[in-house]
Amino acid sequence: MPFDTIWTHAHLTTMAPDRPGLGIVEDGCVAARDGRIVFAGAAADLPGDARATETINCGGRWITPGLVDCHTHLIFGGHRANEFAMRLDGATYEEISHAGGGIASSMRATRAASEAELVASGLKRLDHLISEGVTTIEIKSGYGLDQDTEIRCLRAARQLGRERAVSVVTSFLGAHAMPPEADGDKDAYIDRVCNEMLPAIAKLNLADAVDAFCEGIAFSPAQTARVFAAAKAHGLPVKLHADQLSNLHGARLAAEHGALSADHLEHTDEDGVIALTRASTVAVVLPGAFYALRETQAPPIALFRKHGTHLALATDSNPGTSPLTSLLLAMNMGATLFRLTVDECLLGVTREAARALGKLHEIGTLEAGKFCDLAIWDIEQPAELAYRIGFNPLHARVWHGRSPTHFSN
Repeated sequence: MPFDTIWTHAHLTTMAPDRPGLGIVEDGCVAARDGRIVFAGAAADLPGDARATETINCGGRWITPGLVDCHTHLIFGGHRANEFAMRLDGATYEEISHAGGGIASSMRATRAASEAELVASGLKRLDHLISEGVTTIEIKSGYGLDQDTEIRCLRAARQLGRERAVSVVTSFLGAHAMPPEADGDKDAYIDRVCNEMLPAIAKLNLADAVDAFCEGIAFSPAQTARVFAAAKAHGLPVKLHADQLSNLHGARLAAEHGALSADHLEHTDEDGVIALTRASTVAVVLPGAFYALRETQAPPIALFRKHGTHLALATDSNPGTSPLTSLLLAMNMGATLFRLTVDECLLGVTREAARALGKLHEIGTLEAGKFCDLAIWDIEQPAELAYRIGFNPLHARVWHGRSPTHFSN
């Protein structure tokens, strides 16, 4: 049985749903052909006639699926370090936003940036994530807030996937905030999002999904529902920034529209959690934003557990409220701030993150038929990946069966 590559002498966390917990295989191996996994399991079960062009001895290291960062805003111009200083002086997210900061500040810098400049700055952030084993990343638009800039941002995001060996999933987030030229007329702006921007972006095939920010400082549930209806008309799945600062029942709204995910969720109530579970909408928690904003109300983790909600974890990498480019640190934050278990953290950046992107059929677990995206770690046990702070034990990263990056530890 010919393979391209076999990774031997490894411990696996398969994350496969038919195995308990992390799906650990103590003495395992992974075999790939044409960029996809053909075998992942106990070495004793590998066919005796298995042969490969290349055999890699992992020396007892651990292999996880390549990590998936399922919520980022990686493409933007400028920075918002000044707002960090304002928050240290006591300003709230809402106060900064009303003073012309926040998303509006990034909008101005993003509109002024060329596509090449957006790609160059985005690559710097992406490289940090890749260096920690990320093989798939979602990137949202939302800092242009006009048709030309939103298209430019989505093109830049797609370009990152051509510049690096990484899978990029794009989301159109035109309903992120109000641009100044809208003169405060939210309904008129949503008209433009639905009737002009979204059709143009769909025609160019630049978005894999449509997102929105449902919040008092952003858009109402009714306005969000209009965006979702427009997305559906163009055959695009939806997701939602929901219940971050208040409970507008965004989780329930997302579930009613069959959203892939609802993200943030600090103020979600039990009815919202039940709705997410019934709809199989993934709850994505974002501890980087919780930390940066010094929030005090954590997402309802106990309710997610109680009702069996799919739970993912992401960096929310963005210029203002989560300037975080470490998925390893996001796991530690999730464990420390939200009391997630190690299993919840690791499943949250692999299997459940893939589910949140609608990509679980292709990535997120070590199973035959999926893309051979691997992260190989110099660790003694998986808990180290969530336990350590500021330490990167990645030994090698494999994307689609290839090893474009290798870290010798």
